[in-house]
Amino acid sequence: MPVRTLVVDGRDVAPVVVADSYLARLRGMLGRRPLPPALLLVPARSVHGVGMREPLDVAAIDAAGSVLDVRVLRPFGLTPTIRGGTQVLEAPVGSFGRWGLAVGSVVTLGAGSS
Repeated sequence: MPVRTLVVDGRDVAPVVVADSYLARLRGMLGRRPLPPALLLVPARSVHGVGMREPLDVAAIDAAGSVLDVRVLRPFGLTPTIRGGTQVLEAPVGSFGRWGLAVGSVVTLGAGSS
């Protein structure tokens, strides 16, 4: 899966794995040890925590990169489908607070490697 730089409101904040295939989205964060700093699921409108052992920060993002919804996904939880969402960003719980990511933030991808 491609790894890029996650940019929040114009600031590079972390490497992000881009899950842009069916199988990559299906796996998501499941079974990853340690968890990657961030995972972007494209396309995606909601996510679940089935099989997860720890909570995740989760954000629904629209096609322009605007954050529409932010929440903590508990193990075995489910996020609602957010109207207008086209991608979902996941990260270890607490990451969004460190990055300053909130509803209204703009998320883009910087350079990276495949």
